[in-house]
Amino acid sequence: MTDTTVRRPIKWQSAADTNMGMVRSVNEDSIMANPEAGLWAVADGMGGYEAGDVASKMIVTALEEIKPQQQLDHYVNEIEDRIIDANQRILEYAEIMHDGRMLGSTVLSLLIKGQVGVCMWAGDSRLYLLRNNHLQQVSRDHSHVQELMDQGSITPEQAENHPDSNVITRAVGTSEELYIDIKAFNIQMGDTFLLCSDGLYNAVDEEDIELYMKDTDTEEGVKQLIVKALENGAPDNVSVILVKSVTTNSSQSTH
Repeated sequence: MTDTTVRRPIKWQSAADTNMGMVRSVNEDSIMANPEAGLWAVADGMGGYEAGDVASKMIVTALEEIKPQQQLDHYVNEIEDRIIDANQRILEYAEIMHDGRMLGSTVLSLLIKGQVGVCMWAGDSRLYLLRNNHLQQVSRDHSHVQELMDQGSITPEQAENHPDSNVITRAVGTSEELYIDIKAFNIQMGDTFLLCSDGLYNAVDEEDIELYMKDTDTEEGVKQLIVKALENGAPDNVSVILVKSVTTNSSQSTH
């Protein structure tokens, strides 16, 4: 006897926006959302005027040029290659245009293909997953305070107001060698993902993040998250992408 599982294809709707915040005069964040290709990304630039925004835009532009791949591993390799190439181009740009002054950007991407999700990142931009009404952080910050917490030197509460809370330990464009963390996981119907820069999660607590991720309208959810960050002072640029699963009417059988 053959068991048959009916699995409805999962489609994804998404919304994305970025805001300068209440203090900064330049938005150094860049975002991309391509639900048809199953790829989304946030890049948080650093380096000041006419530098951090260039770095983040270089990364996002490189990712936007990727054509969807049939094989998941080929897709992941292509994303990694594009980010590593952007790393080299940012280093060259810094040398030529800024006399070698360091500039760079975080990067965080979410790839969804079939029943598999892949998170790839360098820096402290984050991916959150809301599953079965439980919020979890998928990525792990490449930051000094994260290292201190891992060592048991400080508590999560102390990390929030730590003087080195803005120090990251990995980014695109800051060194010749770049290591990108990759985490793969299974996708479930009902999953909602949030990609964001630190300007969001440093201004909005996780209770409110979870609340607005539950909004059935992704556009409204993104809007409310940014509004909440602005209401709380938003000292940094704020970038938000919500990705929510939606059922389709068709179904397919797997044997």
